Amino acid sequence: MEETSVFEKFELHLDQSAKDFLKETAKWAYFLSILGFIGVGLFVVIAIFAGAIFASMGNSMPGMGAFAGSFGALMSFMYLVLAAIYFFPVYYLFRFGSNAKKAFRENDSESLTASLGYLKSHYKFIGILMVSMLGLYALFFVLAMLGALLGR
Repeated sequence: MEETSVFEKFELHLDQSAKDFLKETAKWAYFLSILGFIGVGLFVVIAIFAGAIFASMGNSMPGMGAFAGSFGALMSFMYLVLAAIYFFPVYYLFRFGSNAKKAFRENDSESLTASLGYLKSHYKFIGILMVSMLGLYALFFVLAMLGALLGR
C-alpha cells in the first residue's frame, strides 16, 4: 500500500498580493522583452552595415594585407551570432510576459503554468550561458598563464 506524502497533497494558492506581484512582473517582463527585440533588430542592422564598414576600414589599414576584406565578413558574422544568442532569452521573456498577462486577464491557470515554464526556460538559458562564459574565461586565463610561462 502506497502512502502519499504531505508534499504530494500540497496545493499552492496565491493570495491577492502574490497575484499583484506576478501581474506587475509580467508587465515589466513584456516591456523588457520588447526592448530586447529592438536590441536584436539593432544587432542585425549593425551586422549588415558592419560588414561594409569594417571591410573598408580593413582595406584602409596598410598592415591587413589579404585579410582586409574578410575582416568585415567576420564582424558581420559575430554580430549575427550575438543577435541569435540574445534572441532566445528575449523570446522566452516575451512569452512569459504575454502568457502571464493573458492568464490574469482571462483567469486561466493553464496560461499561468505555461508562462512560468517560459520563465524557467529564460533563466535556464541565462544560467547555461553564464556557466559557459565562465568556463571560457577560465580557459582564457589558463591559456594566458601558459603563454606567460612559455614566453619567459
